[in-house]
Amino acid sequence: MSMVVANLPVQPPPLAAMPVDVLSPTLMPLVVNLLGALAILLVGWLVAGLAARSVRSLLRRTQLDERVAHAIRDPERPGQRNLRLDRLLAALVFWVVLVLALVAALNALNLTTVSEPLNDFLSQIFSFLPQLGAAGLLAALGWMVASLARAVLLQTAQQLQLDERLFSPEEEDDSDPTAPGLLSSQTLANLLYWLILLFFLPLVLNALNLGNQLLPLLNLLNTFMAAVPLLAKAATIAVVGWLLARTVRTLVRNLLGSTGVDQLGEGMGLDPQQPGQSLSGLAGTVSYVLVLIPTAIAALEALAMPAIAGPAIAMLSTVLGALPQVFTAAAILALAVVLGQFLEQLAVRLFTGFGFDHWVQQLGLVEDGEAQASAQASDQVSEQISERGDEQAGPEIEVPAPRRPSEVVGVAVLGAVVLFGAVAAANVLNLPAITEIVSGLLLVFGRILAGVIVFAFGLAIANLAARLIVSSQTVQAGLLAQAARVAILGFSGAMALQQIGVAPSIVTLAFGLVLGSIAVAAAVAFGVGGRDVAAEQLRAWRDALRQQT
Repeated sequence: MSMVVANLPVQPPPLAAMPVDVLSPTLMPLVVNLLGALAILLVGWLVAGLAARSVRSLLRRTQLDERVAHAIRDPERPGQRNLRLDRLLAALVFWVVLVLALVAALNALNLTTVSEPLNDFLSQIFSFLPQLGAAGLLAALGWMVASLARAVLLQTAQQLQLDERLFSPEEEDDSDPTAPGLLSSQTLANLLYWLILLFFLPLVLNALNLGNQLLPLLNLLNTFMAAVPLLAKAATIAVVGWLLARTVRTLVRNLLGSTGVDQLGEGMGLDPQQPGQSLSGLAGTVSYVLVLIPTAIAALEALAMPAIAGPAIAMLSTVLGALPQVFTAAAILALAVVLGQFLEQLAVRLFTGFGFDHWVQQLGLVEDGEAQASAQASDQVSEQISERGDEQAGPEIEVPAPRRPSEVVGVAVLGAVVLFGAVAAANVLNLPAITEIVSGLLLVFGRILAGVIVFAFGLAIANLAARLIVSSQTVQAGLLAQAARVAILGFSGAMALQQIGVAPSIVTLAFGLVLGSIAVAAAVAFGVGGRDVAAEQLRAWRDALRQQT
């Protein structure tokens, strides 16, 4: 029995029954550590809040957040919310300090298993802070330099009024004078701003030790940086050439305008009152293009990119080489037009002085000019009244007077001279296809003119013959006059068509068939209708022959 009692487990006394001196060595360090951890968390929370408030107050006083928000704001979206940099940085400082306090509290509780990951995380963050700070300083420095350069350029352009002097539209340009030009100081300032930021971008990336990861981007930036001098050289050449072209255009336009050359252009059909239609303005535009083409070639050569600039340079060189021929052809055409107008007026005066109009009217080739004009006017007024009614008839229509025969001759002379000038211009341009076409047209028009002249003479002869037959007052004079007129017109029409060259064999055959059929019809009509008369005449001839024998 005593053996069983000895093997029973010994029950520990309850905790409440333990004395205070036994509990103190066990609980007091735990309580002290817990209170210390809570104190550390409380102090850390207070310090975090104080640090966040200090950072936010400092940013508000320096207005750094507003400047950054203004720099990155999209001008095309005025209603977007601004970036609150003060709140973002204050929250970041608050949580960093609070995490540090949490790590300290965990260390005070000897909870290393929980605090070690946080320690590693904070160690990485704090080891990266110097790099991040250096990158931030470089980015801030680049932004300050870019902003300062843009502000200086804008202020200088505003004081010198570069936009008004360089980029204002021309007086003769058919454009809105309030519209901005292709280039402006604002555009150049923005270009300089982003170019400076692009220069600082590799420095910022290297400060963050991101060179290996962003090696393709860095290579691209290096390639672009290497091309920047070439681009700057080409842009300088283009801008200087463009300014020189504008200056030359203004000088040429003003010089020719002061000499009264626009009046000569007005005689050629140009309207100096319309924008861009004066002769001086056209000459200024030509000089502008002549300066711009070599400028474009020089700018493309400055790029040192044969794959891109080679075809463009070849094209511009071809155009520049063809310009003398083009100008020569244009001068020939202009001279042909001027000479044609002079010869037209001379021909009209000569033919009018010789009485050509009266002679043509006497031959009956045209009607009286006044009668023809009144007939056309009455026809148009009748059409207008029939369409709108008598009460709603519109204003009177001015009917142009019909051209006199001498004026028609003048127009023919003008057309012939212009065609000859077109042939010469096509030869200068070395365009054999166009030369052949214009030469063919000139030959066809010459044949048509010869045919018209032949038919006109035939018509005059037909009218003259008809008048002579009518004036003879013979029996059936009207019928004979019409028959003679139709015969002469048919003969002259056949000659005119043969002269024009419209299937001469067919025209000759058709004319012969018509004339032969008329002769056969006349013979048959005479034989059938005058059979008795013919028999009597034959008997009389027979009797006369018998008496003689």
